[in-house]
Amino acid sequence: MLNATTPGAASLSGRIDMASCAGLAQPLAQLAAQGPLRLDLSGVETADSAALALLLSARRAAAAAGHPLTLSGIPAGLATLAGLYNLEPLLRAGD
Repeated sequence: MLNATTPGAASLSGRIDMASCAGLAQPLAQLAAQGPLRLDLSGVETADSAALALLLSARRAAAAAGHPLTLSGIPAGLATLAGLYNLEPLLRAGD
């Protein structure tokens, strides 16, 4: 679930996987393109490789608009998965 919490801040929560990412991709990319965004991931219960693709897509949308995307509260499982794909620097970029 994607929640815009305050201007420039949002959170993802619940299960972020292949089934949920389809409905999250466009709203998250639009939010990331509107301005600098801090995205809190501490409420993510489980995530798979589709979650990584979702975050990278949001990062591309933010970069294309010239805005930073900062991720916080990255769950250990997602960080481990990013490590398997050698994507940790992309998750940390913008911090």
